[in-house]
Amino acid sequence: MTVSARPEDAPEPPAMLTDPFDIPWPAAGIVRAVRRRADASQRELARFAQVHPTTIGRIEAGTLTPSIAMLRRVIGVAGFRLAVVDEFGRVLQPMRDRDDLRDGAERRYPSHLDVIADPEPGEWWADLYGLARPPETFYRDRGLRDALRRRSQWEVRVAKYRGVPPPADPQRCGYRNGPSSGR
Repeated sequence: MTVSARPEDAPEPPAMLTDPFDIPWPAAGIVRAVRRRADASQRELARFAQVHPTTIGRIEAGTLTPSIAMLRRVIGVAGFRLAVVDEFGRVLQPMRDRDDLRDGAERRYPSHLDVIADPEPGEWWADLYGLARPPETFYRDRGLRDALRRRSQWEVRVAKYRGVPPPADPQRCGYRNGPSSGR
């Protein structure tokens, strides 16, 4: 009888990030792996994570799905941290709050919008109405935001895109009071 066991010092195979998303989240397997890495019993892990011992047992049995806060405490015992990654394994960096970029009611601007600090004439959507320009604003038009982002990426990465013609300049394509490309 042949047993194919992995040696203890062999690296673990990488997690497959292409698994279907409709399968249940493997919290039970993660906690068991953490417990193995920490070389701790359920009671020891529970004591270190400051949770009840039955909580660890229920998580491992799959009858309890832990909250993110609880899972952070449990995996932190073995020195692990939670991270959000895309399908290619790139870690998503959290957005940082800037206290100097808030609206008049001290709210953050919407996360999906690109904030413009100190806008130039024509960069604010209400310039055409003659309203006073705010200290910061954002582009409401998704098409303009995406065109500016593509143009900026091309300009910043000229070496990468050498030989590739630049995307249309949004300032000359009907945005910011420029001539429309459809005229």
